[in-house]
Amino acid sequence: MSQDSPITPRATDYSQWYLDVISAAGLADYSPVKGAMVIRPHGYAMWEHMRDDLDRRFKDTGHVNAYFPLFIPVSFLSKEAEHVEGFAKECAVVTHHRLRAAKGGGVEPDPESKLEEPLVVRPTSETIIWHMYGQWIQSYRDLPILINQWANVVRWEMKTRLFLRTSEFLWQEGHTAHATSAEAMDEATKMLGVYTEFAREILALPVIPGVKSASERFAGALETFCIEAMMQNGWALQAGTSHFLGQNFAKAFDVTFQTQEGTREHVWATSWGVSTRLIGAVIMAHSDDTGLVLPPTIAPVQVVVTPIWKNDAEKADVMAFCEQVVAALKPTVRVKLDDRDMKPGAKYYEWERKGVPLRLEIGPRDVKQASVFAAARTGGKKEGMPLEGLAQAVRAKLDTIQGELYTRALANQQARTFRPETYAEMSAALDGGGFFLVPWHDDATAEQKIKDETRATIRCYPIDAQAEAQGRTCFYSGRPATHMAIFARAY
Repeated sequence: MSQDSPITPRATDYSQWYLDVISAAGLADYSPVKGAMVIRPHGYAMWEHMRDDLDRRFKDTGHVNAYFPLFIPVSFLSKEAEHVEGFAKECAVVTHHRLRAAKGGGVEPDPESKLEEPLVVRPTSETIIWHMYGQWIQSYRDLPILINQWANVVRWEMKTRLFLRTSEFLWQEGHTAHATSAEAMDEATKMLGVYTEFAREILALPVIPGVKSASERFAGALETFCIEAMMQNGWALQAGTSHFLGQNFAKAFDVTFQTQEGTREHVWATSWGVSTRLIGAVIMAHSDDTGLVLPPTIAPVQVVVTPIWKNDAEKADVMAFCEQVVAALKPTVRVKLDDRDMKPGAKYYEWERKGVPLRLEIGPRDVKQASVFAAARTGGKKEGMPLEGLAQAVRAKLDTIQGELYTRALANQQARTFRPETYAEMSAALDGGGFFLVPWHDDATAEQKIKDETRATIRCYPIDAQAEAQGRTCFYSGRPATHMAIFARAY
C-alpha cells in the first residue's frame, strides 16, 4: 500500500485497517528480513517521546541506565529451568564468528570459525545481568541495585504484525536486586504504578493494572503484574509487565550477599519492561478511518501551520505571518510550517493521516485579522485563535485533545466490559469483542480448555476488583471463586 492509498474501514477489516494506518502515516515498513521491521522517522519519533518520558520517570524513582551485551552464552539460559523453557523456541543462535567465500559463489559460514559455545541473541537479559550481579554484589551495602537498559531484543516469531509482534523490537528492561522479599515486591508494584500512570497520562490509555494467572506468568517469575489495554475492537493488548522474580535467578547464578547479621542469603529480584508494541496500542486505541490519531504528548508534530495563498503577493504576506505564528509556538510546542507549493486540501489530507493533533490554517483574511483558524484532529468545529495569547490557547487546546482521547478510550472500555453469568453467555458474546469480568476458580486445566475452545485468555486478575470474588462462585466450574478475572481475546 502506498501512503496515498485509501484506508480500509475499521468495520470492514480491522486488521487490514491497522496496517493501512501504519502505511498511510509512514510509521514503519517490512524489512528484507522476514518478521523484522524498519521503523520510519515518524514512527521512531513517537518512540523517542515515549522513551524520554519513561526515562525521566525511571530516574525519578531512583533507577539508572546501563547496557549489557547483545550476545548471551547458551549455557546461561540453561541455568534457570523455567526461563529456558519459556524462551527456547524463540531464540536466535550464533554458531560461527566469520564467513568465507563459497565454491559456488556467495558466502558461507567458515567451518573453522565455529564457536566453542553457541551464543544466543538476547530474547531478554535476566541471565547475563544476573551473572554480572554475582560479581558486583557481596554485602547488603551493595543493595539495592536499580538498573534499567534501553535495548533491542530478538524473539523469533512465526506470525508477525508491525509493532505488535516482530522478531526484533525495541524496549526497556529494568532489572533490580534487593535484600528482602518485601523490598522486591514493593519495587515490582511500584513499577506497575509507573507504567499505569504513563499509559494514562501520556498515551491516553485507560489501562487496567492486574496480576497474571500462573499459566500467563513470565518464564521464571513468581508473580507477574501487568497493564491491559482495550483496543477499539474490544480485543486486549498487554501494554507492560512487572515481575517479582523471587530468588530464582539469584539461586541459578549463586548471587548471595552478607546480611547485617553476618549470614549469607540469596538476593531478591525483579524485572519490568515495555516495548515498541505501545505504538501499536496507541494506533489501535485512538485512530479512525481517516488515519492515525495521536495524543499530543507523543505526536512528533503537535501543530502544523498550513499557509493558504492565491498569488505571490498574498504568499509573501501569509508566509511572513506564518513565521510569526511559528516563532510564538516554538518554545512550548512541536510545530511545523508546511510551506510546500501544494493545494491546501492535499496538505490537510496528509497531516490528518499522520495524526497531527492540531492544524492551523492561515490565509490572507486571517493575516488581516491577526488570527489563525484551528482544526483539531479529533473533530469538532474549527475555531479562530488570535495571535495574541496564541501559545497559551494552543497549549490549552492540545490538553483538551489529550483529555478527549482518554475519555473516548475509557468510554469504549466501559461500554465493552461485560459481566456474564455463565461460560455459555461469554462464549456466545466473544466474537463481538470485549472484556469479560467474571468470578473464577484458579484452575490451569480449565483455563487452557477455555483458550482452546474460544481463543480467549485470562488477561489479568484486576487489582481493584479482587474484593468482589469473596463469596462468589466460579462462572465456569461452580466452585468457590479465588479471583475476579478478565477474559478476552488478545493481540
